[in-house]
Amino acid sequence: INPLSTPLVVGALIDADCSDEYIRKLVVSAGNMCPIDKLVEEVEKRNRLKILLPYLEYRFTNEGNRDPALNNALAKIYVDINKEPEAFLKNNKFYDHRVVGKYCENRDSYLAFVAYKEGLCDQELVEVTNAHGLYKHQARYLVERQNSDLWAYVLSESNKHRQHVINQVVQTALPESTVPEEVTQTVKAFMTANLPNELIELLEKIVLENSLFSEHRNLQNLLILTAIKADKRDRVAEYINTLTHYDAPDIAEIAKSHDLFEEAFTILKKFKLHEQAVKVLVKDIHDIERATEYAEEVNEPVVWKKLAKYQLQHKLVKESIDSYIRAFDAEAFPKVIAAARETLMFDDLVRYLQMCRKKIRDPEIDSELVHAYARTNRLADLEDFITGPNCAQIQLVGDQCFQEGTYEAAKILYNNINNFGRLASTLVRLKMFPQAVDAARQASSINTWKEVNKACLDAGEYRLAQQCALNIIVKPDELDELIRHYENAGHFDHLINLMEHGLGAQNAHPGIFTGLAILYSKYKPEKLMEHLKMFHSRLTFNKVYQACESNLQWSALAFLYVHAEDYDKAAKVMIEHSVDAWDHVPFKEVIVKVNNQDLWYQAVEFYLNEHPSLVSDLLSTLPRLNHTKVVHLVDKAGHLPLIKKYLVAVQQTENIKAVNEALNNLYIEEEDYDALQDSINRFDNFDAIKLAKACERHELIEFRRIAAQLYKKNKRFDQSIEISKKDALFQDALKTVAESGNREAAENLINFFVQNNNPHGFAAALFTCYDLVRPDVVLEIAWTHKMMDFAFPYFVQVLREYTSKVDELVNPKTKKPKQQEENLEQSGFQTGPVLEQPPSFPGVPFVSGIPPGMVINPLNHPHLVNSTGHMGITVGLNPGINQPLNQGINTVLNPGLGFAPVVPGQQIDFSSQPGSSEFSGFIGFS
Repeated sequence: INPLSTPLVVGALIDADCSDEYIRKLVVSAGNMCPIDKLVEEVEKRNRLKILLPYLEYRFTNEGNRDPALNNALAKIYVDINKEPEAFLKNNKFYDHRVVGKYCENRDSYLAFVAYKEGLCDQELVEVTNAHGLYKHQARYLVERQNSDLWAYVLSESNKHRQHVINQVVQTALPESTVPEEVTQTVKAFMTANLPNELIELLEKIVLENSLFSEHRNLQNLLILTAIKADKRDRVAEYINTLTHYDAPDIAEIAKSHDLFEEAFTILKKFKLHEQAVKVLVKDIHDIERATEYAEEVNEPVVWKKLAKYQLQHKLVKESIDSYIRAFDAEAFPKVIAAARETLMFDDLVRYLQMCRKKIRDPEIDSELVHAYARTNRLADLEDFITGPNCAQIQLVGDQCFQEGTYEAAKILYNNINNFGRLASTLVRLKMFPQAVDAARQASSINTWKEVNKACLDAGEYRLAQQCALNIIVKPDELDELIRHYENAGHFDHLINLMEHGLGAQNAHPGIFTGLAILYSKYKPEKLMEHLKMFHSRLTFNKVYQACESNLQWSALAFLYVHAEDYDKAAKVMIEHSVDAWDHVPFKEVIVKVNNQDLWYQAVEFYLNEHPSLVSDLLSTLPRLNHTKVVHLVDKAGHLPLIKKYLVAVQQTENIKAVNEALNNLYIEEEDYDALQDSINRFDNFDAIKLAKACERHELIEFRRIAAQLYKKNKRFDQSIEISKKDALFQDALKTVAESGNREAAENLINFFVQNNNPHGFAAALFTCYDLVRPDVVLEIAWTHKMMDFAFPYFVQVLREYTSKVDELVNPKTKKPKQQEENLEQSGFQTGPVLEQPPSFPGVPFVSGIPPGMVINPLNHPHLVNSTGHMGITVGLNPGINQPLNQGINTVLNPGLGFAPVVPGQQIDFSSQPGSSEFSGFIGFS
């Protein structure tokens, strides 16, 4: 048989009603190879476990088998056969307690409880004990188990068996316990479950009845605490008086938290916790008087100290100081000092601080004692104290006294430490001004001087104030503030007197001179200019500028600008405020130095408006003027005659159109035709037509004659001729016609003379206009108007001219050689007079009649270039046809150019040759 199949075989045999003995043998034969759990399962299903008892006991005893299935089976069998099942359940640790307990529930509930208890099967145990009313066993288990979760479950309101369990815990389980932890855990469980009444009952049974835990500290604490929480005031009082082993401080604190202050005081007093007891009286019961009586009763320093602290908190400063003195405690001196200061209890503070000095050497204590002496006006004690050994902060206390107004005490203190600055301030408050000045002198501090000065000034001590101020004004940074103070107080004269004294100081600075200038400007303007002239080099100009401008002192302002070399602003001030600031000579000195040249023209306008008679002098002073702009400016103002002298001077050096026209107009207005004639002859930059029109209508003939000249000069011959004809200036008309070269104008003028029966004019016109008039026209006019006698000289000249021309045509010697004509034709030169004998240069083409200044470029005459690409040039100058040629050549031949090779493109300028402006020339090319 397979041992592993033993369980199935045994089951089958049982089903087959096989004998128990056979089955036991079969199981024993399988040995330890048989699976116990399956075997037990098969047999238990058939309620035949007992047949396995020998086999199971054998294996449990001999093999020490720990298999839960084997031990479960043994437990079940022992329960069924009642073979000491309780001992087995308590001693065997290898069975499954839940399985066995469940098995026992229907057979023996107590054994089920034992099985669950041994296996700590809390839930199952509670259920089986509740179901079978085993509350005493459950209560004992709960106490022993000490499990807070289990207690919470059992003591929950949902547990309908709770009261039965509580009764058994109180009556049986807890009184039987000897383990403190079990008791403690039980009490905690009751507290957690909020069962104060039951807990009190429980604790009274443990603590009040003589038991093992009657003097247990924690239990006594719990009993009192529970009574406190349950609001059992009568029981609390009973417990705290009866019990003696509880934690008094903790219980007292808890009692206070539940407003049981008297009970807390009783506890603390009972246990002689006097410090905490007085604290309850003061802080919780709020009975200072009772606390004082208690302190008197116990008379301990710690109690007095605690009482003093609370008295101080309640502003009972005198009582607090008395208590601190009784306690001989100096530790709280900072708070006592602060409270005494607040309530002004300085007499009591002196007593306290004198006590403190016996225990502590602290600068604050000594300092406050000095301060207290000062506040109580015990100046003798104060002086004795500070002259003796001490560690007081005299400076600090002195400052406090000064701030509080106890100046006599402050004076003693500052004098003791030689703090002359603060001493001076104190003496000022005491109206001891001379002593204050002496102290300030010893302090030698600018702030001290300022303070004493202000006080003396406010008190009317002007002499003392000046002594102080003389030490202030030498500091540039302090001067402005001092001046403001004097001005705000209205002490102008004293301030000026002070500043005047300050001028002579050894360390006088520009601020003093500047400040005095400003003060003069405001309050004594009659002294301002004198001051500025004497000390302008030591002034700060910007500040004085503002003062003078604010006070409309323009003359002084201009003076300052000049000495500051700000000439532009100086000129502006003189122009804009001429009544006060302008003077001709200084203005001329300033205006020439300005940087902005626009000011020149503003100055011209200013002079035209206010001082026109001096404008010419001004203009003669100004350099680099735009004369055109000046002319327009003055002309617009209608004052050109005032600047005639200036215009004439400008015209002599510069030919400016505007200046010329202005002068010409002035000459017309003045009818000075000689000056006008001279001007237009020497200076041609003007509008001639405009001037001619102006003169044309003038009533004086000389101006009309000038108009004719201007028209002639500008090629307006007809207008010029008409003016001359109107004014019978026939000579001028004849010159104009001749210059015009106009035949029609000439013939019209001849007709004019004839029509006006002026035969002399007619004859003069023929002579003057000889080249312009036609002989036939002249003959016709002369014959028609019976003026042949006056025309006869003209005809003689005409006949001579024509005869000479005919002679030249008839005489062959006057013809030019053909070769010369070809050369001229080829070269394109303009020829002069023909030479009778050309120079003898063999093989050299000849050209004559070179005009002066002519330029010859050989590139323009390629036919004259020889085979080498060069030219040989011979240059000479001919002095004239009526002189021997050789003389001219020998005289002016330039050897440097004769037969010189010239590169094509080189130019020869005859204007550069000696005498070229006077003679014709000739050139030969080879």
